[in-house]
Amino acid sequence: MTGARVLDLGCGSGGNLAHLTAIGADAVGVDISPVQLAKAHERWPHLDVRQDTAESFLATAPHRYAAVYSVFGAAWFTHPADLLPLVRARLQPGGVYAFSHNPPALMGCYGAQASQMEPLTKGEEPLYVRRWDYEPRTWVEIVERAGFTEVTAEVIPPPAGKRTGTLLVRGIRA
Repeated sequence: MTGARVLDLGCGSGGNLAHLTAIGADAVGVDISPVQLAKAHERWPHLDVRQDTAESFLATAPHRYAAVYSVFGAAWFTHPADLLPLVRARLQPGGVYAFSHNPPALMGCYGAQASQMEPLTKGEEPLYVRRWDYEPRTWVEIVERAGFTEVTAEVIPPPAGKRTGTLLVRGIRA
């Protein structure tokens, strides 16, 4: 991992990014939330975090990356037809794209779904955003159609006492 260029799409407050930086990655994080980025700067002032949408950053990024990942971030909230070609273009050959989010909440509810985000400040109205939910098999098909190989998708069971597992999808840029 030392020296590998890595991109976190939807880095939030920077925890995953800080870990990768600590083990030697040349890592950058992108998030649309100024509140989350302020938390990242406060806790880890050395992190390279940028306020932008995933699509805009990927369209203008000057580098290629060994890995692009999204942990409950931009990959869940961006239309795959828009995001996947941009991710593929920014990955170096053999680079890894991985993302995670909750499995679909309801059987049969696939594709774009309305998602309510709790307000950051008490008393504010909730924010409604779209998220893209698919079964693992469908994610494999979507990611393969976007030009990735060795695509896997699985639901990792939840820890004891939790109700929801984690969907993990991974593919390689050919």
